[in-house]
Amino acid sequence: MTERLYYDDPYQREFDATVVSVEAHAAAENGAALRAVRLDRTSFYPTTGGQPFDTGMLGLSRVVDVIDDESGDVVHVVDGHVPQVGDAVRGVVDWPRRFDHMQQHTGQHVLSAAFVRRFGVKTVSFHLGADVSTIDLAREVTAKEIAAAEDEANRVVWEDRPVTIRYATAEEAAALPLRKEPVRTGTLRLIDVEGFDLSACGGTHVSRTGAIGLIAVTAWERFKGGHRLEFACGGRVLARFRTLRDVTSAAVRALSVLPTDVASGIERLQAELKEQKRVLTDAHATLARYQARELADAAEQHSWGRLVLQAVDGDAARLKSLATAITANPGFLAVLLSTSSPSLVVAARSADVIVACNDIVGSLAKRFGGRGGGKPDLAQGGGLNAPVEDILTAARQLIQKS
Repeated sequence: MTERLYYDDPYQREFDATVVSVEAHAAAENGAALRAVRLDRTSFYPTTGGQPFDTGMLGLSRVVDVIDDESGDVVHVVDGHVPQVGDAVRGVVDWPRRFDHMQQHTGQHVLSAAFVRRFGVKTVSFHLGADVSTIDLAREVTAKEIAAAEDEANRVVWEDRPVTIRYATAEEAAALPLRKEPVRTGTLRLIDVEGFDLSACGGTHVSRTGAIGLIAVTAWERFKGGHRLEFACGGRVLARFRTLRDVTSAAVRALSVLPTDVASGIERLQAELKEQKRVLTDAHATLARYQARELADAAEQHSWGRLVLQAVDGDAARLKSLATAITANPGFLAVLLSTSSPSLVVAARSADVIVACNDIVGSLAKRFGGRGGGKPDLAQGGGLNAPVEDILTAARQLIQKS
């Protein structure tokens, strides 16, 4: 069974150990063969208890995963030079990653304890991610309660209380005021935030609450009858502040407002944009009516009525608008193509015209590729791959046969 050095000293960044076994590992990274290495002792933390694994170097090998084996061993998945059984190796933990996890995990203990102490709300699960950490609370909480628990947690952080590690048997632990029922049996490792929280936990933690830096609840949502809270601690809070600062500064410059007026400035722009969109829509409708009248005036005369067969610069909405405006009058069939390639096509007919628009569009799509469909009075398609003149000629031939 691997001796876990991080249990007693999570600040230990380097250690010496002996290789106990080396095996092939099923996973591969970038096509490289990985090895599973067991040591007699380690400072590398394996994924467990909601906290991710450590990374770093093991001799000349890069540690890409650390697994808590069912046998009680810590398995190091390494890439690169493969050590041999019996080799003495030096392990170096990626300290920025480890310390970030220590800040987040200890911060979680303090934040969860704050909810219990202030409102009797228990944490039912915890996840520490690379960017986002969450706790799931047993019941829904209000924004006011979240702010109060956040204030309480940061009070404990700024008091810089000691965070100590101690051990207890299951019998001894049963008599202690643990925040949550332990899931393990036998000897328990306890994390004690002086005078505030006592929990059984195998994770890595800072030695004083001041090292957490700051605890910030960044978002929340209802989840399984309770609330899921996103939070950040220490360096992550600083990173988020910098992002927020840069975004706010850019918005202030773009809107020419004070930081406190960014929201109202955005609302003003949205209202202006909505009004401009309405005016533009009305203008397009008016222009479509005039253009439709011009196209209708130049329509070809046929025995069944008048045909408008043209290529028009515009998207599907514009073609449809023109076609329906033309066929609002009796006796018209309008088949309009876009000048872009691949071409769009819209066909519309007046109520007194018997030519089926969906037959025309379907036949064009079948011949020139693309897809199309609709009803006898209105159909449209797209993706026609051919010169516009060829498509117009084909459409004319289809109409003449109708």
